[in-house]
Amino acid sequence: MGCSSETEADDRLRVVATTNVVGDLVREIGGDEVALTTLMGPGIDPHQYNASEGDIQRMAQADWVLYNGLHLEGRMTDLFPEMSQRGVATTALAEAAIPDSLLIPSAEFASSYDPHVWFDVALWRKAALHVGERLADLDPEHVATYQQRAAEYAERLDELDTYARDQIAQIPEERRVLITSHDAFRYMGRAYDLDVRGLQGISTATEAGTADVQALAQFVADRRIPTLFAETSVSERGLRAVQEAVRARGFAVDISDALYGDALGDADTPTGSYEGAVRHNVETIVSGLSERAESVVGSEPMAIR
Repeated sequence: MGCSSETEADDRLRVVATTNVVGDLVREIGGDEVALTTLMGPGIDPHQYNASEGDIQRMAQADWVLYNGLHLEGRMTDLFPEMSQRGVATTALAEAAIPDSLLIPSAEFASSYDPHVWFDVALWRKAALHVGERLADLDPEHVATYQQRAAEYAERLDELDTYARDQIAQIPEERRVLITSHDAFRYMGRAYDLDVRGLQGISTATEAGTADVQALAQFVADRRIPTLFAETSVSERGLRAVQEAVRARGFAVDISDALYGDALGDADTPTGSYEGAVRHNVETIVSGLSERAESVVGSEPMAIR
């Protein structure tokens, strides 16, 4: 079920965002001038999300529907043109704000791109500025407010980008291997010099098979990678299978606290914002790849969780 942050009816600009990652941008830049509804809450997988009748009604009544695009919201794809036909302004944010030359081609789907652009903070800065411009177009009465908020938020994202770069640089180069539940972190890998491997593909609709588990387990055991990284919106079952297959090869690998992947954390918590989720992810990755010495099964430094 989706997460709604609807407010009482008023004359403010009505914006519906699909994911809470996208919704966070609207909240930061739109502020109280915007009546925001976010369809997907914490822990929701946008690849698998089916819009309810209520969601469709909320979008139809909005002034602007903002979604990530690039097929992230795969099961909702047909709804966005329908909203446009009804006269609702719609924007695929990643497609509108980021040039194709900066997108990573999909290895699974021909002529498509990886939709997880927000893991590169510099790219998400472009998205933030686009949101500011679009809000100003839709609500000219508050142009100066939106422009100021967008500029201030862009400065904070510059600081966040520097933070992520500096922290990840502390990981020994040979340990900069990020293995996650699904292949969502390639933009992060490109931006911050991490070798990224996902058990599942770009979309969680693609199931990992036994051969995928065994191949990844062999890679982990050969490279002595200390930690696998779970995600809040994806089941750990696949990573647990990899962990057991690695153990069968005589090496012990941990599973980290979950990263925030396709969804942010609970509202009113640090990870309920994009900035907080990125900081959590960076801290978790640096801790998981830097602190533990490699261990074989039966050795003392770590215990299988």
